[in-house]
Amino acid sequence: MSSGLLASVQNLLASLLGLARTRLDLLSTELQEALAHFALGIIIAVAAVLLATLGLAFAGAALLFAMAPEHRLAAAAVIAFVYLAGGVGLAILLRVRKRPRIFEASLGELQRDQDALTP
Repeated sequence: MSSGLLASVQNLLASLLGLARTRLDLLSTELQEALAHFALGIIIAVAAVLLATLGLAFAGAALLFAMAPEHRLAAAAVIAFVYLAGGVGLAILLRVRKRPRIFEASLGELQRDQDALTP
């Protein structure tokens, strides 16, 4: 093998390794961002659920105590139905919510690389 051909192959391999390293760095960064976003989302969601639950419980109790004794059972049933309907509605909203595609930038870069390499 001539030294010029060997140098070309080495340069090609070095370029490919550099390209792979860049893409892996991007993937690593996106993974870290996704994990941080997920962890923060979980913390905020737990705090929101806790505070909302406490607020709803106290509001329901205050409403029950404000009712006349003969209407408290009906009021408790209505409050329970409203809470249940709200929970079901939020569960449905969570299921149909559009989530961002993970590793979208990395996949886009790999697609551009593939497009550039294919004739």
